[in-house]
Amino acid sequence: MSLELKGITVEFGRDDARTTVFDGLGVTFEPGRMTALVGPSGSGKSTLLALAGALLRPTAGQVLLDGEDLAVLSDAQRAKVRRERIGYMFQSGNLLSGLPAVEQLLAAAYISGERPRAHRARAEEALTEMGLGHRLRHRPEQLSGGERQRVALARALFLSPALLLVDEPTAAVDRSQAGDLARLLAERTGRDNCVTVVATHDPAVAEAADRVVDMTELIAAATAGSAG
Repeated sequence: MSLELKGITVEFGRDDARTTVFDGLGVTFEPGRMTALVGPSGSGKSTLLALAGALLRPTAGQVLLDGEDLAVLSDAQRAKVRRERIGYMFQSGNLLSGLPAVEQLLAAAYISGERPRAHRARAEEALTEMGLGHRLRHRPEQLSGGERQRVALARALFLSPALLLVDEPTAAVDRSQAGDLARLLAERTGRDNCVTVVATHDPAVAEAADRVVDMTELIAAATAGSAG
């Protein structure tokens, strides 16, 4: 399984108010490798994640997930891809308020059309592997920032996605825990053989990644190629 963005152009607005974010951008991500997207705010990291996650259609170009172009799928087909093949880990964890840790994973199973009760033992095992066996019944407000992010990672990986998209995973985590979380992300990427793309400003995440892509350089290369 691979993720490839080919000839991607993204424009927002119309006429004189039109803004071009990407112009002919191309990049490939391989399974079993964690790629860190780095660059200043506004450099396109979140836009690239939205394209890869079938949340945004490019103005032109292809978003190929295992050879299937997500850009040409219907809204219903794109939603199905998101449910079945893509895992998300958000900056704030984005956990559901009031739900204990184990129920966070079971909620993901329910949304994907699975029977939650059939997955309870596996959900508890997944959290225990994250070092949260003693926190299964704790709600988000009872967890530390690092614990919430570990629950979010376990939830994102719970249904074995082919593609894992991660947005600033250590932003809400104490500095002493950032390196551990980054290494855990890299370890699970290799173990699950998924494509992992992480948008980050954190040097600890970049250090743990198998590959670092500088968005400023990527966009400059695409622009130069389009001009040529």
